[in-house]
Amino acid sequence: MNTDTPSHTSLDASTAMRRRARHGSIAAAIALTVAATATAETSFASAFFVSLERLPDGTSRIDWVGSALVWVLIAMSVASVSLIWIAFAGNRPEDILPRPEVDALRRAVAEGRWQEALDASRTQGGDYGIILHAALQAAPEGHDAMLRAAESMADEVVVRRLRRIEVLNVFGQVAPMVGLFGTVYGMIVAFFTIARMGGTADPVALAGGIGTALVTTFWGLLIGIPALAAFAMVRNRIDAAGAEAAREAERTVARLRIAAAGIRA
Repeated sequence: MNTDTPSHTSLDASTAMRRRARHGSIAAAIALTVAATATAETSFASAFFVSLERLPDGTSRIDWVGSALVWVLIAMSVASVSLIWIAFAGNRPEDILPRPEVDALRRAVAEGRWQEALDASRTQGGDYGIILHAALQAAPEGHDAMLRAAESMADEVVVRRLRRIEVLNVFGQVAPMVGLFGTVYGMIVAFFTIARMGGTADPVALAGGIGTALVTTFWGLLIGIPALAAFAMVRNRIDAAGAEAAREAERTVARLRIAAAGIRA
């Protein structure tokens, strides 16, 4: 009747043992992390993540202000990498000026299918489609109004894209300033240590403040340089592709004027 009970019991026992082993592994990892933090002064790599302060009795303790600055900069570096990827992925030239869709819209205009071109440009053609749609909507007001609408929309589209990547410029400007703040704080800690020890501070005791100053500067520059470089590259890409989209839209509007002149003739 209950022949399956022992097997179920053994399975439950093995599952419980695996859970205990897993929990034990997690506890061991946490213990190792705490131990590594406690002996962080012996690790070069840990200096980039934890700021330590040397006490007069030779022991060390975590400098929470310096460590907080370091971790703020580390969080900013992670966010900066994500923003750089988003900026490049969201501003590809083939998205701003997709050639197959541009050719299809240009062909519709050349063949006199105005309503089809107007409807398709709502969702197709990238920035070219947006500019062309604005120009076609202004068609009842004449050719000059179409050109003005195209130029105005081209500027708006470029500004809209630049506004999305402006946060990269902010990161590139702010991160070195946060690093500089950490530099000033670290030097204050170092000079306070000198004053506390009567002007004859042990170089080892000064290492905490100076280390904080250098590490925060390192992280600030590590964030700022790639962020500003990526911002400049994406901005130039947007300017070039946006200008090309505007030229293509103006050529299409010019063809409309030529076609209209031919019909009147």
